[in-house]
Amino acid sequence: MTIQECFAALGGDYDDVIGRLRSERLVQKFVLKFPEDGSYALLLQAFEQGNAEEAFRAAHTIKGMCQNLGFTKLGNSASDLTEAIRGGDLAAGVPFMPAVKEDYALTVRAIEAFKAGL
Repeated sequence: MTIQECFAALGGDYDDVIGRLRSERLVQKFVLKFPEDGSYALLLQAFEQGNAEEAFRAAHTIKGMCQNLGFTKLGNSASDLTEAIRGGDLAAGVPFMPAVKEDYALTVRAIEAFKAGL
């Protein structure tokens, strides 16, 4: 799988990110690091513990990373979640969590498939 195919599989915008980073090597480097980031685990833990502040911080971090990396699909669902819990009402974010979980899993699967082809 090429990096462009990876972006297509995860619902991303390769042209956008290559326009910013200007180097396929840099794009690959940051894409491969994404699954190692602990923000998603922190998000799940914060929801489990009822910690709205940490959940907001984690969702906002995921949204930002996705915007920087051109991960449009996950970025959109993380953005929806971020806005839902911005005021501190964790319950308002519950309906958005299934999309975030699904999009995160899709993103990581695409990245792992890309990594396996290197």
